[in-house]
Amino acid sequence: MTISCKVKSIEALASNTFRVLLHPETPVAFKAGQYLMVVMGEKDKRPFSIASSPCRHEGELELHIGAAEENAYALEVVESMQEALNSDSDILIDAPHGDAFLQQSDRAMLLIAGGTGFSYVRSILDHCISQGLENAIHLYWGAREKSQLYAFEELSAIDSEYANIHFVPVVENDEGIWSGKTGNVLQAVMGDFSDLSQHDIYIAGRFEMAGSAREQFIFNKKAKVEQIYSDAFAFI
Repeated sequence: MTISCKVKSIEALASNTFRVLLHPETPVAFKAGQYLMVVMGEKDKRPFSIASSPCRHEGELELHIGAAEENAYALEVVESMQEALNSDSDILIDAPHGDAFLQQSDRAMLLIAGGTGFSYVRSILDHCISQGLENAIHLYWGAREKSQLYAFEELSAIDSEYANIHFVPVVENDEGIWSGKTGNVLQAVMGDFSDLSQHDIYIAGRFEMAGSAREQFIFNKKAKVEQIYSDAFAFI
């Protein structure tokens, strides 16, 4: 469904990473973990995960967009939204999309995000919290530097408040000032779990990361293919 939206705000979350709040002219019913398409042209629709929770979004849709200069695909979207905000004009979205949404299950959950893939798992996590779900939840978020973990304080507070939620940040370049896990986020998961057969696994990041995770988890950690969810699987 194509819907007109007002751009309510654009805020820098970290270097080259922006939070965009959209207000659609008609409410968008979506599930935690789904995404929308920003319509840039008749045959040019660009996907971004909805960071909002479907039960606590108050009519607004939140996006986290990583828009470094070398990433023209995303940067052009941010620039278009900035123009719409400045001119009080509308943008078009097509929503909702995606089959990797939160499933109804009593199993433990493993949420894995690379970079701004965090927006996908944020929607799922916030929905679980708002619904009072007691499933064990382990959220692994990988970034090149700690500064790119823009929700670090928020997630650390959630980890402290909820006994069933465990936040594990992973930084590739620690520069000697990071005391947590370092390296690749998948390596961190592989080192912490011996058996993933009883987990529902949700993955957001680069396509190659999602594909590698599925392969490694199934062959090395007993994960079940039907319990691994990522929209990247539709493209690889």
